[in-house]
Amino acid sequence: MNQRGWVQFISLPAIVIASPAYAEDYLSIPQAQELLFPQAQRFEERPITMTDNLKKEIKKLSGVRQRWSEQRVWRVEKERSLLGWFMVDEVIGKHEFITYAVALSADGKVLGIEIMAYRETHGGEIRRPEWREHFKGKSLEEPFKLDVDIPNISGATLSSRNVTDGVKRLLAIHQLVLAHETPS
Repeated sequence: MNQRGWVQFISLPAIVIASPAYAEDYLSIPQAQELLFPQAQRFEERPITMTDNLKKEIKKLSGVRQRWSEQRVWRVEKERSLLGWFMVDEVIGKHEFITYAVALSADGKVLGIEIMAYRETHGGEIRRPEWREHFKGKSLEEPFKLDVDIPNISGATLSSRNVTDGVKRLLAIHQLVLAHETPS
């Protein structure tokens, strides 16, 4: 190996080691479930298959496109009574996906959100409890707009907007599909 090739070979591991990793997994599904529904006794997974018609209705109701063909949803119960719904979703940040969980009451109000995985280099401030607190109590009937109802975070505008839109889309799914479930 010539001297130039040797220097390149030696430098490669140093570059790999020095490169920061930005992907952060904060919560597993069971951990997010425990945080958002600490009183729950049962989580029954009930994924929703998205037909083309349902996707159109979601877009019409929320103004946000449903990208996935399946939505991950769990029915949450205590003593065989419906407490609400736990949903896991992903939205794009600037370049990478943000995985988050939303807790909805049986009547379609946001009980809380948790950021489960954040893969962007900037904008991790959306994990701050004071920002996520703005979602609590929101329903689809209320205005739900970034910079009006939900504050924008400087340096995290795309993450803030896309999580806000994602929660609005999940509220539309609740209204179209889950609201018809019986409480017990």
